[in-house]
Amino acid sequence: MSTPKAPTNTTAFFVQSGISFGLALLSLLIGILYLEVDPWIRAFLGLAVVFLTTSSFTLAKCVRDQQESSTLYQRIDQARVDKILAEHDPFQNPA
Repeated sequence: MSTPKAPTNTTAFFVQSGISFGLALLSLLIGILYLEVDPWIRAFLGLAVVFLTTSSFTLAKCVRDQQESSTLYQRIDQARVDKILAEHDPFQNPA
């Protein structure tokens, strides 16, 4: 028995995600720049965009790390079960 290969993202998905993130961030920044408000309000909104962006990256990393750690534990447990099954001889007399 072999362990299944971990799923990976395609290059197209990675590029699409990067482009969509860049377009969303750029459109939000352009919207803030052309908003008819005082400069200090623009600065506050810009700071909120920076905080939201960094928080999003941090959350995505935490979710990824949690998923990877649970996958690693599952693979270790599966390896232990495979080893026990490989060593088990059903025709051996119980001692």
